Amino acid sequence: QVQLVESGGGLVPAGGSLRLSCAASGLTFSTFAMGWFRQPPGKERDFVAVISYSGSNTYYADSVKGRFTISRDNAKNTVYLKMNSLKPEDTAVYYCAAKSWVVDRSAKDYDYWGQGTQVTVSS
Repeated sequence: QVQLVESGGGLVPAGGSLRLSCAASGLTFSTFAMGWFRQPPGKERDFVAVISYSGSNTYYADSVKGRFTISRDNAKNTVYLKMNSLKPEDTAVYYCAAKSWVVDRSAKDYDYWGQGTQVTVSS
């Protein structure tokens, strides 16, 4: 039924860039806010960024503001996370999530989740 599939994770040197993608199916993509969350080793899952259902509004965690950019292509049912100036502390499993209509920073409020993709930033 509903599927969110992340791709684009991998090993990156500090200062490098990476672009994550999340392809959605089984839902009316344009009616869902789409978020990115991450879970570093030994820590809880944290908010990274969210984009409204229309793409008009975006919000970022302070730790990534100015370095990461979230975007979406509703014609392709895909949301992206462009990550620049990567730091070792960005190392985490990154998850794509979908929430009906309204943007939210809380992981508990999201309806659907992808399987996650590993991002490792080396020093």
